[in-house]
Amino acid sequence: MTGFSLKAQHDAVLFDLDGVLVDSRKPFARSVNSALSAHGLPERPERELYQYLGPPIHETFRALVGEQALIQPCVNTYRTRYESLAASETTVFPGVRELLEGLSEQWPLTIATSKPRALAEPLTEALDLRRFFISVVGPELASENEHKAVTVGRAMQSLSSGSRPVMVGDRKYDVVAAHAHGIPAIGVLWGIGTAAELRGAGADALAQIGRAHV
Repeated sequence: MTGFSLKAQHDAVLFDLDGVLVDSRKPFARSVNSALSAHGLPERPERELYQYLGPPIHETFRALVGEQALIQPCVNTYRTRYESLAASETTVFPGVRELLEGLSEQWPLTIATSKPRALAEPLTEALDLRRFFISVVGPELASENEHKAVTVGRAMQSLSSGSRPVMVGDRKYDVVAAHAHGIPAIGVLWGIGTAAELRGAGADALAQIGRAHV
């Protein structure tokens, strides 16, 4: 991931988690299908489910099951499996650890994720990423649909007053949330979001493994 750089006016970085730091497609899709199957619904091809990785999990099941009464039971089943197997099924993207090693020596880093903090923080600990971040910010388990802009706002509060952060994400939700707070967003191309999605949301720059470009 050489060539990934930040402009001089920035002095902190907010990172999305899934699709940016870690590849969580496998545990996500398998846990979604486990929940669907457990509640008598047909499983979906794993690749078909990747598009749902990013927004809050309640939104995913609202789109997949259609029946309001099944959403929370599916979420509960999903979380039970995810919590037990995520660490063994999730991988850190190549080059991320080295990137964080360098950046964390220069700027404060924090995670702003739509994954509940109760799941995100243990996952970063298990993957030996937690040490690079001053905080891991995500919704509480009881929250059904915390907007990413709210999460980003809370992550910014963990930084020093007057900080000038940049958001790094892989979906349009990250870009829109960053711009809601008047901060720039770098869209990465090794996650779920495409260049078209990120540019359409107004990403200030795109980055791919090996280089970053506007």
